[in-house]
Amino acid sequence: MNRDEMLRVGVFTSTHGIKGEIKVYPTTDDPARFEDLQTVYLDTPKKLIPATVESVRYFKGMVILKFEEFDDINDIEPYRGCDLLITRDQAVPLADNEVFIFDILGADVVDEEGRKIGVLEEILTTGANDVYVVKRPMQKDLLLPSIPSCILDVNVAEKRVTVHVLPGLED
Repeated sequence: MNRDEMLRVGVFTSTHGIKGEIKVYPTTDDPARFEDLQTVYLDTPKKLIPATVESVRYFKGMVILKFEEFDDINDIEPYRGCDLLITRDQAVPLADNEVFIFDILGADVVDEEGRKIGVLEEILTTGANDVYVVKRPMQKDLLLPSIPSCILDVNVAEKRVTVHVLPGLED
């Protein structure tokens, strides 16, 4: 399995109790999606470790997971801090005009005339709208709000984002 083709759905932040349960900070739009998952993968530095979801519950904005393979705090503790990944076929279907962030990271960012502005380095999630962080050669990063008047087209197949840089954003 290729890590680059997997989606992160959460981060193992701490253990919960002594029977192998963990607290997960969800990185998915819908934390309830954990209820539909049968297997997740612990992303360790050396390898991906499959873990079968035994139970799911929620506590103060966190997801409490129990895996069949881990029945003791000492067995799961070494994996604290690991990302929880799923395969692409486990992903929630996207609505029209939605893309997975990892599919467009590294995309060329061009203006309406097709001139390259930079490369999409990161997408920040804010309360109002996402913000595209565009890495530009020998210039400050350009921050573009993900609004229709600014982000004109996202082409996943060609890894290209066409934008209109609104006045004042390059200052």
